[in-house]
Amino acid sequence: MSRAVESRPVRPRPVRRRAPELRLGPGPVVRAVIWTLLGLFFLVPLFSMVEFTLRTAKPGVYNLDRWVAVFSGETTRYDRVYQGLGNSLVLAVVTVAIVLLVLLPTIVLVELRFPKLRRLLEGICLLPIMIPAIVMVVGLAPTYAVVTEVFGSGAWTLAFAYGITVLPYAYRAIQSNVAAVDMITLSEAARSLGAGWWTVFWRVLVPNLRRGILAASALSVAVVLGEFTIASLLSRVNLQTSLLLVSQSDPFVAVIFALLALVFAFVLLVVVDRLVSVRRRTAKG
Repeated sequence: MSRAVESRPVRPRPVRRRAPELRLGPGPVVRAVIWTLLGLFFLVPLFSMVEFTLRTAKPGVYNLDRWVAVFSGETTRYDRVYQGLGNSLVLAVVTVAIVLLVLLPTIVLVELRFPKLRRLLEGICLLPIMIPAIVMVVGLAPTYAVVTEVFGSGAWTLAFAYGITVLPYAYRAIQSNVAAVDMITLSEAARSLGAGWWTVFWRVLVPNLRRGILAASALSVAVVLGEFTIASLLSRVNLQTSLLLVSQSDPFVAVIFALLALVFAFVLLVVVDRLVSVRRRTAKG
């Protein structure tokens, strides 16, 4: 006998619904509000400074005469400001050189050879941010008496004090990049191929730490251009001390140079960020 094949109803497979993805962070509306508030917080003072430099004796009338006078070079009233600006630029270069020559090899050495000293190095590097500038100057005054005898009283000697001031910012910028790179594996691979320590440092580690080096340099330049207390108490001329003197006779010019310093620091940070982004895209490609 042939048995009738019972036809069983085919049950449709249940459709598995994907769980909704959790989105961390604020939504687009909240982000727009945050960016708007941040933009107003930074741009309103800048626009106020620009408006102040364009004012004339007549209410509601503006011109560019003060800006033209600053860049024309026809008057010697601003020589003090140009001298302070030149000193600050030299200070920025020397400070960046001191920080990179001292801090970068130290971080690499601690990371590769003495990892137990990482916390101690971090504490030492972050210590200047907790010490007021006036207290630091009191401690540095006897030291600068010796520095003056050895190196003279030029404004560039402030770089030794500024190197301590920018230490926390430079350390954080470089250390964050160090934490993202497997330096031990890179150094051991290079050493196994016969490279010396100098070659490992200069041709293997430094290119991988370029992002942190650029960020540390940009932050150091920004801090040096805005520093006033140490230069004033040690009787040195830099951009901020010269702006204070000029502002007593011509406040408009002081605001112009302060605005230019802010714009320069902002452009420098943007350029560093763009360079890092381009290099990251090139590496991924």
